[in-house]
Amino acid sequence: MNNQNTIHTDLLKMSGITRTFGPTVALNNVTFSIQPARVTALIGENGAGKSTLMRVLSGAILPDSGTMQLAGNSYTPQHPHDARLSGVSMIYQELTIAEDLSIEDNIMLGCESSRFGFLNHTEQHKRIQDVLELLGLDHLSAQTPARLLSSAQQQLVEIARALVVDSRVVIFDEPTSSLTAQDTEKLFQIIHTLKKRGLGIIYISHFLEEVREICDDYIVLRDGESVGSGSLSNTTNDDIVRLMIGREVNELFPTVPHQAGEILLETINLSGETIPEKISLELRRGEILGLAGLIGSGRTELLRHLYGLEVIRSGEIKLASVSIRPSPKQSVRAGVGFVSEDRKTEGLAQGMSIEDNLTLSALEPYSKWGFLNLKRRRRSAIEWMNRLQVKAASSSQPVSDLSGGNQQKVALARIIHQDAEILLLDEPTRGIDVGTKAEIYRLIGELAASGKAIIFVSSYLPELMAICDRIGVMSQGQLLEIRNRPDWTEDEIMQAATAIAHR
Repeated sequence: MNNQNTIHTDLLKMSGITRTFGPTVALNNVTFSIQPARVTALIGENGAGKSTLMRVLSGAILPDSGTMQLAGNSYTPQHPHDARLSGVSMIYQELTIAEDLSIEDNIMLGCESSRFGFLNHTEQHKRIQDVLELLGLDHLSAQTPARLLSSAQQQLVEIARALVVDSRVVIFDEPTSSLTAQDTEKLFQIIHTLKKRGLGIIYISHFLEEVREICDDYIVLRDGESVGSGSLSNTTNDDIVRLMIGREVNELFPTVPHQAGEILLETINLSGETIPEKISLELRRGEILGLAGLIGSGRTELLRHLYGLEVIRSGEIKLASVSIRPSPKQSVRAGVGFVSEDRKTEGLAQGMSIEDNLTLSALEPYSKWGFLNLKRRRRSAIEWMNRLQVKAASSSQPVSDLSGGNQQKVALARIIHQDAEILLLDEPTRGIDVGTKAEIYRLIGELAASGKAIIFVSSYLPELMAICDRIGVMSQGQLLEIRNRPDWTEDEIMQAATAIAHR
């Protein structure tokens, strides 16, 4: 690392790390180091090699070549448990909590205290008390089942798992993607505490604002190679983006001119079993309607009710002035497409190919007498992949092999291929790099310009303020207010979103 004002020796050093998967070079001679009591941002586009590099570091895969040193000693983990016992722990974006186990059992999993073959709960309890107090979980019983915890609390249990084995290096992979602003602030305080204790922190994030707030140093990967590193105080965001994508980005939020037309979707006092509550809104052809709000405010639930995934308790939904009670099957037939915020378990069939996922919602063009024309379907899938610039070895590649950004492009391609007129997009850019976000923003603008009606749910206010025509704010299951975009400020949106009551 090119830090100019530090005399610390490297806590961790990875030298010449190379890893291939068949003909694909995922990492090419990557050299990477971090120092104690500093937070290093690992930055790069989806598919740049960040995950592969961290899988090598955490022992999930072995490198083809290269060496690693931890605190000056050779470090060659054969599996994640080996890495954890050596002092390297990873907090994954997709949490690895065993929900039916207690807090204590989750923390101690794999490093249990035992005597004569029996668990020593007294000893375990002593080991975790200081850690639970540090993380603000000491008010909970250590025997509380993990399933009863919030997402933020489950993440803290993952961190506790790293601290109880005296980790020296902790890796955070997109840790704030599912956290509220309050939980994010608490996480940052914990990272500061870990930093003061001398730990080396690796922080992976696509949010440069977060990187600036929490990190000291950075390294940028592009196409499996390290292309820049140093102190964040000596670089600008434009410099980092240029390193990430290998070119200038003139428009982080490209806009495409579009104009609202007739009403395609209307809800009247729409209510679910719990939330949302009495939602009334209109969505017009050629319009991008943004929905802001905190996690749990009812934004996702509203989209799921509109698509027919949740039971409607009362109220009315109209499509093109016709009242309906939607189901997913009816929604597809009626021209409504839904992109879930949960790509892994709901948005895509991870074990199926790209072409399967892309065409699942509309197989009719390739079907005759009950048989699929696979060649025609493959040609169509390749055309859509080229249109959305999906990076993959082939259309038959499992979608699980793709980076998060390319998975998201496949999810979007599916509903465009479906020829949906109304697009319900729930956090469509979550976990996606800057360059891919710009591509998706442009695509959404082009869809609006072609006459599609779009509801865009996002927790990232800058993108709502940049690409939406109108923005509504939700809180406690209610839609508080919808205004034209120029009539909002980010502060006003946050004030509305955090209001205890707007009756």
